[in-house]
Amino acid sequence: MNFLCKQVNDYMVLKLQLPPGDAIILFNVSQLGNGNDGGGGVNTNAFLTLVNIEEDRISKSQENFVRRDNKVFYQNPKVYLNLFLLFSVNMTYSESLKRLSCIIQFFQFQNVFTHLTSPSLPEGIDELILDLYTISFQDLNNLWGVMGSRYLPSVMYKMRLITISDEFVQGEAGLLQEIIINAKNL
Repeated sequence: MNFLCKQVNDYMVLKLQLPPGDAIILFNVSQLGNGNDGGGGVNTNAFLTLVNIEEDRISKSQENFVRRDNKVFYQNPKVYLNLFLLFSVNMTYSESLKRLSCIIQFFQFQNVFTHLTSPSLPEGIDELILDLYTISFQDLNNLWGVMGSRYLPSVMYKMRLITISDEFVQGEAGLLQEIIINAKNL
């Protein structure tokens, strides 16, 4: 998420001609106004907040083995995650809408990040895909209510295909070379 903050920050500084700095920060907006801002005085800014994580079961592989060098290695399959990211702005209303518009423009301009398009993409992440995620008024009300914060102009994106994998091998075996049935080779 720090990677995304930096990408959006660089775009906002360039597009809105802001002084270099943190045009957007990674911050839990539910902590606004209750003194839990780490002493940084972050009450007026644009924020990136993780609001939900879901497993992408469609992309999940059911195979629990990998074949390498004529051997089979048993390990748990990778876990694919979708992260729901909330971009919100706490400034004057007109400035909030201006910055929110800039964030939307950025992801319209670039919503796929790979090592080819973004060399600073962290190792272990092959690709990030961000899609605008529209939620109903009821869900929006519930979201801000759960966070215990007053509503701020905001937009939500679904970041797809974050892969979590531990390369821990649970077992190893050789590949089948021949099958013998009733003393006959097949």
